Amino acid sequence: MRFTARPIALTAMALGLFGLLGLAACGDDDDDSATDTTSTTTETTEAAETTTTEAAPEGASTVATADTDLGTILVDGEGRTLYLFMPDAQGASMCLDSCATTWPPLAGPATPGDGADQALLSTATRPDGAAQVTYNGWPLYHFASDAAAGDTNGQGVGNIWYVVDAGGNAITG
Repeated sequence: MRFTARPIALTAMALGLFGLLGLAACGDDDDDSATDTTSTTTETTEAAETTTTEAAPEGASTVATADTDLGTILVDGEGRTLYLFMPDAQGASMCLDSCATTWPPLAGPATPGDGADQALLSTATRPDGAAQVTYNGWPLYHFASDAAAGDTNGQGVGNIWYVVDAGGNAITG
């Protein structure tokens, strides 16, 4: 069997064309999907460099940190204090039904804000199928009696509800 450079070159060009068409098909199609990406291009003297970063999913909860009298604690994107529930023991949420009314779960998905560690941030599925944000394995909650950003009225309630530090641990003092 004899090969020539011309059919191989034509095959390579055809594959390159199909590859470009495939990339064009992956472009922004203006749908409202939750995983839009943002691209930026920086020109250099030798070549163009493109950086693509994932945008926060639409409706994602932000977890960040704030400095308070209790120390640096986790808060949501609006500055509302986040709590952990000791019976969860870094596992499945044990706060259900009326408990979840008083201590609303932080809904997932999640994105890290200032001071939050991406490696500690995740989600877990609640018994009702909803996604709940976790940090260092702890499901996160708000306290219904916290009226404004910075309130920590849930700290120490029942000796089982505590604010969470930046490392994902309960601040019990």
